[in-house]
Amino acid sequence: MAFTYEYPHPAVTVDCVIFGLDEEELKILLIKRDLEPFADKWALPGGFVQIEESLEEAARRELHEEAGVRNVFMEQLYSFGDVGRDPRERVITVAYYALVNISAHNLQAATDARDAAWFAIDDLPPLAFDHEKIIDMALKRLKGKVRYEPIGFELLPKKFTLTQLQRLYEIILERPLDKRNFRKKIQKMAILVDLNEIQKDVAHRAARLYGFDEDKYGQLIKQGFNFEL
Repeated sequence: MAFTYEYPHPAVTVDCVIFGLDEEELKILLIKRDLEPFADKWALPGGFVQIEESLEEAARRELHEEAGVRNVFMEQLYSFGDVGRDPRERVITVAYYALVNISAHNLQAATDARDAAWFAIDDLPPLAFDHEKIIDMALKRLKGKVRYEPIGFELLPKKFTLTQLQRLYEIILERPLDKRNFRKKIQKMAILVDLNEIQKDVAHRAARLYGFDEDKYGQLIKQGFNFEL
């Protein structure tokens, strides 16, 4: 027996808030729209969900198609369904947030995006739709979650210094951290690997390089480990 629904169906889209860390600033990846509505306006990468794909598959596809970014850490954020959020029709969007190492991705705008660029979180251009609201919620989620899960490592290169790691948390949390206490706490967790290497080609004194031991962290979680900074 075939079933039909008498109620109208809203369209479903996905939008991606992509965070990156560049020197001393937290940044967000935006694309410039090539189509109406809001043609030539900056917006989050995203688009309509196709019938045959899951929400996350749609988010990853749109991120790759519109900005050339793939293989990144990504989690679902929230659903936004204000009736008038899209002038075309009734559209509900499911937002995702992701963390990337900026230097590891070469941006390449395509499909319905005419440009893609990184913007400092405190210097964003006027945005299309309700994307400012989505970014605000994603930033709150990042600030909260970075303290109890080691997702911040996604923003760093594979090899990093303790100073870079501390600065990452200071930028996201928007407050200074005591150097001695921070290093004592992070090293006590035993989730860093000393790579027995030092920085090269730096103007200041070269510092030791470390890596994040994801396997060790996974083992500790099974034992009841609590990551908290």
